[in-house]
Amino acid sequence: MWKCQNMLRSHVRELLDLHKQPTSEANNAAMFGKLMTIAKNLPDPGKAQDFVKKFNQVLGDDEKLRSQLELLISPTCSCKQADVCVREIARKLANPKQPTNPFLEMVKFLLERIAPVHIDSEAISALVKLMNKSIEGTADDEEEGVSPDSAIRAGLELLKVLSFTHPTAFHSAETYESFLQCLRMDDDKVAEAAIQIFRNTGHRIETDLPQIRSALIPILHQKAKRGTPHQAKQAVHCIHAIFSNKEVQLAQIFEPLSRSLNADVPEQLVTPLVSLGHISMLAPDQFASPMKSVVANFIVKDLLMNDRTNGDKNGKLWSPDEEVSPEVLAKVQAIKLLVRWLLGMKNNQSKSANSTLRLLSAMLVSEGDLTEHKRISKSDMSRLRLAAGGAIMKLAQEPCYHEIITPEQFQLCALVINDECYQVRQIFAQKLHKALVKLQLPLEYMAIFALCAKDPVKERRAHARQCLLKNISIRREYIKQNPMANEKLLSLLPEYVVPYMIHLLAHDPDFTKPQDLDQLRDIKECLWFMLEVLMAKNENNSHMFMKKLCESIKQTRDAQAPDDPKANEKLYTVCDVALCVINSKITITLLDPPKEPMLPSRFFTQPDKDFINDKSYITDETKLHLLTGKPKPTTVLGALNKPLSATGKRPYHRTTVSDTVSNTSVISESDTTLLMQRDSISEVSEIGVSENEEHPVRMISVTPVKCDTVKNKEVISDQISTPTLGTERGKKRPAASPGTENIHKEPEEKKTDDVVPTPPPKRRGRPPKSESQGSAAKNDDSSKPSGRGRKRAAASQDGGAGLDAGNAKVPKQQDVTAKKTAQRQMDLQR
Repeated sequence: MWKCQNMLRSHVRELLDLHKQPTSEANNAAMFGKLMTIAKNLPDPGKAQDFVKKFNQVLGDDEKLRSQLELLISPTCSCKQADVCVREIARKLANPKQPTNPFLEMVKFLLERIAPVHIDSEAISALVKLMNKSIEGTADDEEEGVSPDSAIRAGLELLKVLSFTHPTAFHSAETYESFLQCLRMDDDKVAEAAIQIFRNTGHRIETDLPQIRSALIPILHQKAKRGTPHQAKQAVHCIHAIFSNKEVQLAQIFEPLSRSLNADVPEQLVTPLVSLGHISMLAPDQFASPMKSVVANFIVKDLLMNDRTNGDKNGKLWSPDEEVSPEVLAKVQAIKLLVRWLLGMKNNQSKSANSTLRLLSAMLVSEGDLTEHKRISKSDMSRLRLAAGGAIMKLAQEPCYHEIITPEQFQLCALVINDECYQVRQIFAQKLHKALVKLQLPLEYMAIFALCAKDPVKERRAHARQCLLKNISIRREYIKQNPMANEKLLSLLPEYVVPYMIHLLAHDPDFTKPQDLDQLRDIKECLWFMLEVLMAKNENNSHMFMKKLCESIKQTRDAQAPDDPKANEKLYTVCDVALCVINSKITITLLDPPKEPMLPSRFFTQPDKDFINDKSYITDETKLHLLTGKPKPTTVLGALNKPLSATGKRPYHRTTVSDTVSNTSVISESDTTLLMQRDSISEVSEIGVSENEEHPVRMISVTPVKCDTVKNKEVISDQISTPTLGTERGKKRPAASPGTENIHKEPEEKKTDDVVPTPPPKRRGRPPKSESQGSAAKNDDSSKPSGRGRKRAAASQDGGAGLDAGNAKVPKQQDVTAKKTAQRQMDLQR
């Protein structure tokens, strides 16, 4: 509420400033835009626009009315003064001859929205006095069922929120004395909130309250050097915000901290690294050069490139914050320091950003174990992967660094959203969404959400879809409200995410065989995950525009590998799949889009006039199967609680296409008939399963009747991958086998009744169905052979003999099921 009020007050203040300027065409245009913005914050914006225009004309003609309005939005206006101003303005606009005046009602509503009717200096002083009683122990907190510590924390949190919207109301010696008392308390949360309040409200302390300044400086220095990481961050920002000699103050913190760094004592590293990183970001001109030697000699060589302790080998993919080793916490802060240092410099003259991006990419390729000494735990590796992916995404928000991020580095960053650990995927998606909503990240990063179609957890897919809906609506609304945005459509128009998505999927490590039906089905689902939201409305003939984009891509080459025929074939194949999906959804054929679509030069070459690519890279049969074929039967994960955990393992492999083995088997028409029969005789059962062991999820799986024929058909339909296929991340939405989400079992635990295949190489994808469904079947019925998925995969490799053997059991099994129920017999005969 207060945030919205503060925003609306600023709009009215800017409108009054425009009235003070001489009349001009530019001034009129700016005033019109401001009036439309104000009207949006009123009920029924359509009618409010006319009333706001009329009110603006009255303001231009009546100088006294403008002065009353200026007093009303003044930071020093008290609640009593606001009441007087509102009454005076309403009296001037009232018309005795018109009892019901909608114009006056609208103006009253606007004044109520911007008038300080709740919070002023007196209200803040009263709240501070109540908090002082809790500090002194004279309040009735315990009688109210609240401990004094909780009351102090709650009071400070409320005051901290108010400090953002009403900073001038805090400016008094008595108020700041109370906050100094809070800074000296042992409660870390209380001290952190007090520093934040000083940072938000203390701009006039140095000139008006020198005694407060003298007492505050040593406390801030102490918190920056030896406080908690959050206190250190706020202390550095507070010094930078409220003191004129901030360079001297920051230098007194920077020099001793930079000299005392010691990687052998990681427990004492986190706070200094936080302070140094924020100092170098806030004052780059002064500290960028000395920080370079710290980065080269200590951060990279001594800290990141060495593992001094052995991690816990419990196999968990995630652990609570309090269980993370001090060394890993220090490494995470070291990565953040590198990013803050570069964001402060905002240039790549020294090529430091290139080196940092290579380091972060190596961190992702090595799954978080940069040294590859196998001394770090799985949960710590997850933390470092998340830190590296977030760091690349943070650097991409700065234009000078976005230009030097290579497509390969962008793809590595994107794959973090398919990480094996649930929390990594969850936190990364939240950070991605937060930056995209603020229009801080380039449009290509929105394409990363297409990969969420492969997430095995329904909750994560639903979250990604909501993020897409929000981002697309914000970008379309921004274009409508900002006429100048038409010059930057390539970076703003949501439909322009299609080329980035196509290029990203063409370089997906799972996409190794362009003609493989299963891989094409996964590509189609990723494409539709994004296109479904984009094509919800055909605004400005956007459907034809996206079709034209895909057709234009086929006339170019992959800029990442322009001379690689295999890479270009994959790119054109993804284009054809996208065209197949788009054409199936276009209901009305309109004219071509008015503008020729542009393609990003970093990902695609310039169209070759002599190159006409009219070849179809997927057959008509494949198109029909992608559009009308039944999706692969999959299990559905339903979340039982919010903090779910990870799903599968997901590394990035530097393997060539020729080394990659297909994980699919060919399905004949008779097999497809069996698949259709399977659906009519299956029963739904629930099998308990957990992700990352700590947070259980409910898996609803389709359990067939105990029939060898049906089991054989199910395995054919599942398209099970053999355990030797290490380069693929897995198919869409597989079920996680019980207890395997966070514990990597020993090889001997994976034995089957059949021939044991060679152990798979490391991978960072969702678990193969051969493992997950095999384990689920084992738990469900001990009489079934263990490792059902792997057994069927092995059978599929033996050729048609295995299928014929399974099909030979059909008549006998039909007789057995006929004795059970007549309905099942009819289903089998169909």
